[in-house]
Amino acid sequence: MAGTLNICIVDTNDDITVCQTLRRTVFIEEQGVSEDLEIDGLDSACTHVLATRDGVPIGTARVRILDDVAKIQRVCVLPTHRGDGIGAAVMRFILTEIAAAASVRMVRLGAQIDALDFYRKLGFTPVGPEYMEAGIRHQDMETAL
Repeated sequence: MAGTLNICIVDTNDDITVCQTLRRTVFIEEQGVSEDLEIDGLDSACTHVLATRDGVPIGTARVRILDDVAKIQRVCVLPTHRGDGIGAAVMRFILTEIAAAASVRMVRLGAQIDALDFYRKLGFTPVGPEYMEAGIRHQDMETAL
């Protein structure tokens, strides 16, 4: 899809609300995740990334740093923009930002089973057993920095 893609870290309340709105659309409305699980109270402890195309919000993710581990969470792209490489671009942006943080040694995420290949292509390896979260099958994945 044509248009200028911009991916950046956001920290204003208004921008974080935009990220939450994207997550609501994808996780709560589209995937049926309960609001209690999606709105987990951890947003203030996370770094938020927002992807826009021509100024229109289309994707987001958040990152929690816990000691030497960065946990990527809530990666989503609006259905109308999937297949355009937005998710991969958001992930590459995050990985570049994390690599610049000298204290982080490992990056982890909980991938929906349908997205395992997507994350494998970005260098992640499955670890541990499959599990259910929010009624969706998941697998933890990680990559060392």
